[in-house]
Amino acid sequence: MSFNNYKNISDVLQEFSLNYMEEKFIEENDGEIDSYFLNRFNLILKEGVVFNSEYAICENIIAPILREIWLKYMENLMLWSHQPLTYDENLSGIPDYIVAKRSPRGKIILEKPYLILVEAKKDNFEEGWGQCLAELMAAQKLNNESGKRVFGIVSNGKLWEFGQLKEETFTKNTKSYLLEDLEKLMAAINYLFVESIN
Repeated sequence: MSFNNYKNISDVLQEFSLNYMEEKFIEENDGEIDSYFLNRFNLILKEGVVFNSEYAICENIIAPILREIWLKYMENLMLWSHQPLTYDENLSGIPDYIVAKRSPRGKIILEKPYLILVEAKKDNFEEGWGQCLAELMAAQKLNNESGKRVFGIVSNGKLWEFGQLKEETFTKNTKSYLLEDLEKLMAAINYLFVESIN
């Protein structure tokens, strides 16, 4: 069964005997946003067609934000777009974005551990989280490090939700973030990158 066959968190929790909890685990460290990036991003928001499909949201909103943060960590991490991820026939598919350890053998090798998985959904967060949690399960199994956290993000471009999987517990962050508060949003994503290096 591929990731997109999971329609909600409950499906994944039941199939893999996971526990569910909600708490605030993200620690925001506000940082400045590069003015060139901000000007270009605001221009795209103002003049571009950015919310009409999941693909448009990926290309115009999610990818630029992830890429801007990734640039600070590119010596240690790689950002992959629409790269297949397969553990077995029940956990396979194509996450919208994966952040993984940078391979010492070259940038074209998708290296473990898989650290952050991002799923874009036009507006169906319930289905988005079902897919994202299945992706987190695949990453955890492939990493073969149950004590290591893997992080998930589901976004429709405007609203961003965060979760983490550690061992048998999925924790959804109680605070969501909005695109209109870009500084706090980018600080939250930056936290995931920092934690992924540790």
